[in-house]
Amino acid sequence: MQDTQHFKDMLAERGIQQSWVEHAIESPDKIENHEDGTRHFIARIQERGGRWLRVVVNIDETPNKRVTAFFDRRLRNIQ
Repeated sequence: MQDTQHFKDMLAERGIQQSWVEHAIESPDKIENHEDGTRHFIARIQERGGRWLRVVVNIDETPNKRVTAFFDRRLRNIQ
């Protein structure tokens, strides 16, 4: 899997650790497939107060490319 420059920039800007990204992809709490050719891996990160990390991967490209990652505020109240 490759990383886009935007993905790398967002990890640095948002203080997202690579290990959290790997956790979300390898052991997601939820996976969403979107019509735009992306797959969203969502995992709760306990080290960040139980916030939900969303990692967006373009699965239409080979190899797949990680596009962005962010803590999804829309999922704040999900248990």
